[in-house]
Amino acid sequence: MRITSRRGTIVFFLCLGIGLVALAVALGTGWIILNLREGVLLFFGIIFFAVIIAGMIVNTTFLLREIRHSEQHDSFINAVTHELKTPLASIRLHLETLQRRELPETQRQEFYRVMLSDADRLTQTVEQVLRAGRAGDKKAGKDRSEVDFRQVVRECMDAARTRHHLEPPALRYEETATNGAGVRVLGNSEDLRTAVINVIDNAIKYSGESIDVCVRLETPDERRVVLTVQDRGVGIPPDDMKRIFKRFYRVPHRSLAHVKGTGLGLFIVKAIAKKHGGRVFAESEGEGHGTRVTIELPRSGA
Repeated sequence: MRITSRRGTIVFFLCLGIGLVALAVALGTGWIILNLREGVLLFFGIIFFAVIIAGMIVNTTFLLREIRHSEQHDSFINAVTHELKTPLASIRLHLETLQRRELPETQRQEFYRVMLSDADRLTQTVEQVLRAGRAGDKKAGKDRSEVDFRQVVRECMDAARTRHHLEPPALRYEETATNGAGVRVLGNSEDLRTAVINVIDNAIKYSGESIDVCVRLETPDERRVVLTVQDRGVGIPPDDMKRIFKRFYRVPHRSLAHVKGTGLGLFIVKAIAKKHGGRVFAESEGEGHGTRVTIELPRSGA
């Protein structure tokens, strides 16, 4: 349905551009034929030309955005396809091996472990796509309650350590004074957990071989809760800084070719932060200098 709608919109704007060009040619010809010295004609001609030029600029801008969106969409489809096919192929291979051969118990247990890991990877990919759709739904996630944000962050860190097999020093936790009111926010606990785990996972994935991630929870005043996730990884070029929170966008970097993903993680984080009355932003000094992602939320009762 969306593809049909996009095609219809593109056809409309293409026809609009062709019509504007034809109108410009007709007006120019008319000026030559009639007489450029006619003041009224010249006045209206200038207005018409200004409208035509503005319309063509809007048309060209839209087409460029559509082309970029189409490329990102294709990249997303390829990424999701890979994220689904690879673990499925692995699970099938291990099952066929178990079916055809008698294996020692230790090797069988290792096969089971790998298959469970692949199943988790499949589940995460599907959930990521579903969460992206849910993040774009303004009506979703409105059932809110008081959430202990400190506990959410610690649970997400424990899950990340388990998933990526990390030692405690690789993923550190720091916290400043809480000003006596606790670290609580009014929101949807599932959405908040999704936002935090996405930011931490990104920091780990883009850290390269040496993982050194610091998760810092701060309450700078009585109104805000600030979560900062700092890594020392590949960093983000300045030109890509404004795009990383867009749907499907992934930073084009040669060293990141092995990092798989759908380009939805930070888009989901931004949508969740906005729904909770907060914001999210990223900072980086450039390639090779790491990245710092900050989620800022209003404190409960503020």
